[in-house]
This record gives sequence, structure tokens and C-alpha cells, in this order.
Amino acid sequence: MANNQTSSKNILQLFKEAVLGKQQDFTQGSIKKAVFMLSIPMILEMLMESIFALVDIIYVSRVSVNAVATVGLTESVLTLVYAVAIGLSMAATALIARRVGEKDIKKANETAVQVIFLGILISIGISAVGILYPREILQFMGGEPALIEEGFGYTRVLLGGNITVMLLFLINAIFRGAGDASIAMWTLILSNGLNIILDPIFIFGLGPIPAYGVEGAAIATTIGRGTAVITQLLILFYGSGKIKLILKDLVLRISLIFNIVKVSLGGIGQFIIGTSSWVVLMRIMSEFGSEVLAGYTIAIRIMMFTLMPAWGMSNAAATLVGQNLGAKQPERAEKSVWITGKYCAYFMGFVSLIYIAFAPTFLGWFSDNPKVVENGALCLQVMAAGYIAYAYGMVVIQSFNGSGDTKTPTLINFICFWLFQLPFAYLMAITLDFGPKGVFWAITLAEVLIAVVGVWLFKKGKWKTVQV
Repeated sequence: MANNQTSSKNILQLFKEAVLGKQQDFTQGSIKKAVFMLSIPMILEMLMESIFALVDIIYVSRVSVNAVATVGLTESVLTLVYAVAIGLSMAATALIARRVGEKDIKKANETAVQVIFLGILISIGISAVGILYPREILQFMGGEPALIEEGFGYTRVLLGGNITVMLLFLINAIFRGAGDASIAMWTLILSNGLNIILDPIFIFGLGPIPAYGVEGAAIATTIGRGTAVITQLLILFYGSGKIKLILKDLVLRISLIFNIVKVSLGGIGQFIIGTSSWVVLMRIMSEFGSEVLAGYTIAIRIMMFTLMPAWGMSNAAATLVGQNLGAKQPERAEKSVWITGKYCAYFMGFVSLIYIAFAPTFLGWFSDNPKVVENGALCLQVMAAGYIAYAYGMVVIQSFNGSGDTKTPTLINFICFWLFQLPFAYLMAITLDFGPKGVFWAITLAEVLIAVVGVWLFKKGKWKTVQV
């Protein structure tokens, strides 16, 4: 009994240290502790992002159907921004982690500055298009005239202020690469917390603030993210994290920028391949009617919520790989991946049992339509059957990215999504007439294939020799 109490106190103490961001050297000491200290803030960060997305759509749905559709169409355009931001973020994490592992903080600072410069330059071009052509963008995406008139302000504000999205992603990636995961967590909590508070104020109006409708959601989001970015920059210049900038660091270094772009291309490719695959799968599912499509959509949303902790652990693995490779400890880097993968598999295995047992109950929370519940529950159960494979696949893929090898995961995604998943889904669902379950099994088997191929290539060890 006493041992259990001591163990619980130790875990609580470590949790507190992880959340408060106690400085750690993740190239030494217990790997299990390193995984825990990095994973906790990253998991909390991902969960906060999920909660925000849910709350945001609840507020917007109270405005009008057109408002929800505007958000959907604008988010579709924003995926291009996300693709660039995520690709650059992968490069930033890998490069910063490598320099920190090498104890070359000066080079880490220089890399951080170039990442920020690059993000600003890209976002300026996107802002110009968003501010000048919001109506045309919604029209191109198929929006009806009434939708365009109600929603163009949302598109203009969100795309015009995309610099807040870009820098929030990139600076948090810098913090994660340095091992300062708690700083990334707190800045995202600040961003999303402000967003949740400001959403109803700007959407529905309060006191002197008029009701902006759906445009108010974009204003709240941009203010929340902008405040977080200002906080990030203050921490970079005046905080106590590993990356600490001074004015003389603000110099454009073209060779470093080219290196960042080179590493980021694979990350951008991974995101585009994955996103386009989901779009095609959605198109196949639409063949079976709106009720089936609704069940599939709800199941995916539920699944994504529980994938966030696994994504957090995968990001922790990426940081550990980068830092330990920088410290010339490839075996420790590899061991970190297997330990993280094991913990992730435990979590995902537990979640899969819950989903398989209670999928109809979860779907019933979102819909009382029997066909929606039936198809959504089947989708959740089939995908949950592959959750342990998801766990290892996510960790291994992010570990490649953390080493700076973004080409291998891009190739894996291309083979498993475009060459296997999409043809298999069409063959099973349409040609062989298995219906929606053909798509569900295509998703699960593709993720299993990613895990198998990923682990096989990871064991070959070429990632240990990547130079970034």
C-alpha cells in the first residue's frame, strides 16, 4: 500500500514538472521519464485543439446553415495553409532538435529565426489573396450567392490573418524541437481559451461589440491566435527556454532557409497525400446516401478525438529522435521510439476495446437516426480493430520526420494511401458491392500496412545517418 502511494506521488510530481516545463536534458537519464515528460504537455495540447474545434462549430451552427457551410469551404482552402505550416513545422522540429542534441544552441537560434522569416514571407502572399478575393474564393469552392454574401467576411479575416496560424504552428514546433513542450502547450491553451471566450462575444454581440455573425468566429480565432503568437515571441526573446533570441539573431540566412525548405517538402507531401485520400474516400462514401455519410463523418470525428493523445506521443518520439541523433546516440534514439510505441499501443488498445463494445452508444449521442448510428458504429468498430497498428504507425512515421528523413514517410503514405487504400476502397465498396464496410476495411488495412512497412524500414536504420 505504501509503495503504491509513493508511486502515485512520484507520477503526480512528474506530471506537475511536465506541465510546468521543468528544464530537462532528454539525451541523458531515463528514457521512460523522457517520454512521459514530453508526451504529457503534447497530449494536453492536442486535446485542447480538439475541444476548441468542437466548441467552435457548436457556436457557428447557431448562426445559420450557410455559416457552417462557409466554415467548411474556408477550412478546405485553409488546408493548403495547414499543409505548408505542418511541413515547415516538421522541418523546424527536426532541425531544432538536432541542434539542441548537438548542444549547438547558437545554430538552433539561427534556425528558429529562419523558420519564422519563412513563415512570414509565405503568409504575406496568402493574406493578399484572402483579403482581395474572398468572394471569388468561395465562388470557386462552389458557394451559393447567399452563402458568399453572408460568409465572405469570415473567409477574408481568416485567410487575411493566416500569419497567426502559420506562426503559431511554427513557433510551437520550435519549442517542441527544443524539448520545451510545456511552452507549446500553454500558448495553445491561451490561444484556444481566448477563442472559446471571444467566439460568442463577436458572433452574437455583447455591449458595444456588434453581432458579426460567422465573421465574428474568424475575428475571435485571429485575436486568440494573434495573442498567442505575441506571447510566443516574448518567450523567445525574454523567456527561460532553451531557444532564446536576441536582436542580432534577426539576420536572413539563405542557405539555412533552403535547408528548411528541402526538409519540409516531404512533410508537405505527407499532408497533401493524406488529405486528398480522405477527400476521395468521402466522395466514395457519398454514393451510399446522406445517412451513411453522416454516420461515417461522426465516426471519424469521434476517432480523431482519441487519436490526439497518440499524436502527442508521436510528437514526443520525434523530439527524442532528433535530440538523441544530435547527441550522437542513435541507439538511444531507437530505444526511445520503441518505448513510446509500446505506451501508445497500450493506450490505443484500451480505447479500441471501448469503441468495439460501445460504438452504438457513442453514435447515439450525436444522432437518433438508426441508419446513421448503424453505419457510424460499424465504421468505428472496424477502424478500432486496427488501433494498435495505428499506434506504432504514427510513432514510427513521426520518428522518421524527427530524424529529418521526411522522404520515407511520404513514400510510405503514397504507397499505402494512393496505391492501396483508394483502389481497394473502390474495388470493395463499388465494384464488389460490399458497400460502406468496404471503405471502412480499406482505411483499417491501409493503416496496418503503414505500420508494417514503417516498422520494417525503421529497423533498417538508414534514418540514423540522415544529415540535416
